[in-house]
Amino acid sequence: MTRFQGSHFANRAAAIAALELLMPTLLSAMQNDIVGQSGCLHIVVMDPAMGPNVATFEESILYELSLPDPKQWDADYGAYARAKARVSWLTGKDSRVVQLCEPYRLRCGDTNLWGSVAQHGIVVAVSGALPHFDEALAGCVAHCLRAMAQHRANGTAETLALRSE
Repeated sequence: MTRFQGSHFANRAAAIAALELLMPTLLSAMQNDIVGQSGCLHIVVMDPAMGPNVATFEESILYELSLPDPKQWDADYGAYARAKARVSWLTGKDSRVVQLCEPYRLRCGDTNLWGSVAQHGIVVAVSGALPHFDEALAGCVAHCLRAMAQHRANGTAETLALRSE
């Protein structure tokens, strides 16, 4: 059971807006053989206010996006992306950093794939492309979510306590 509420400004609506902003880039990346050959992407965005000390991993997933429909996939990119997200969510670090520089942080059952980021407290994982492009796309999503949250926060009057929208 969740003990805390999620982020006020980086909520599900903000994640959807950030991904909509990036949709042309994501769709283009899926069709570029340099990025990867699967033609698929799965994106996991974690709630920046729901870390391991306040919620379970599943409760902390803010939003997931599958491109195209998973029925067309040749592998379970959703499972790969969630496994990458879990590593970054637990460690607060990009999965590449953990895999290559801090493998002692990995536990039995963790993935040894990389392609997730932990930037400014925002964790995003991508699967379906080559690892360095998964990481690049995850970084784009994280930065757009950060910008979206900042935009929403700038439009809020000063108040003692934030209220539900």
